[in-house]
Amino acid sequence: MVEGGMKCVKYLLFLFNLIFVLAGIGLVAAGAYVKIKLDQYYDFFGNDYMGPGILLIVVGVFIFILAFFGCCGAYKENYCLTMTFAVFLGIIFILEISGGIAAFVLRDDIESEIEQVLSDAQKNYNTTGHDGVTSAWDKLQEEFDCCGVQNFSDWKSVLPNKPPASCCKEDVTDDQCSGRSYTNTVPIYTEGCRASFEKYLKDKVAIIGGVGIGLAFVQVVGILFACCLARAIRKEYEVV
Repeated sequence: MVEGGMKCVKYLLFLFNLIFVLAGIGLVAAGAYVKIKLDQYYDFFGNDYMGPGILLIVVGVFIFILAFFGCCGAYKENYCLTMTFAVFLGIIFILEISGGIAAFVLRDDIESEIEQVLSDAQKNYNTTGHDGVTSAWDKLQEEFDCCGVQNFSDWKSVLPNKPPASCCKEDVTDDQCSGRSYTNTVPIYTEGCRASFEKYLKDKVAIIGGVGIGLAFVQVVGILFACCLARAIRKEYEVV
């Protein structure tokens, strides 16, 4: 009876490891996707929003190594390997919960910080030694069809003559774009970037939080399977 139950748990643990490997691929993909997206605006935030994405990538890679312990422990019915798998699953559980919480904390901070971050970066637009900031601002305005922080007039204090060319609409000609000014706003977008960029950041950070916390609770099942198998193995050894 014990042997039959142990085989059942062993097969379930094998199945879980397959799911676990697929989840690891998902973690790496989600972490890489968010990191690549946020790297485009690195010059705005530095490393402040990179941590959770990197953590997911590291955990995803670690999962592949950890799956080896789970499969070997189940196949060989080895108590030590199975318990090692369970312990490491617990550590990953803590890391993913931490990464998920950190992501949601960052998400809440975005609303209070985004305007100040963009305003500070705007002051360095087109200045020596801040090419990254200039490039990030141009990309932001082109990608989100916006101009300035709150609106196009925010550029007056930085560029008194006219807003950047990246404020121009996609369908205007080069001549029309050249004629842009703070009074001639026909060729440019007039709405600011803060609202749309804030939503963009919140969506990307939410991916990290949701994936991290969601997978963490799935791992609880794996920990239970591993502990049950280890207990069954130990009982078998005691009987022998």
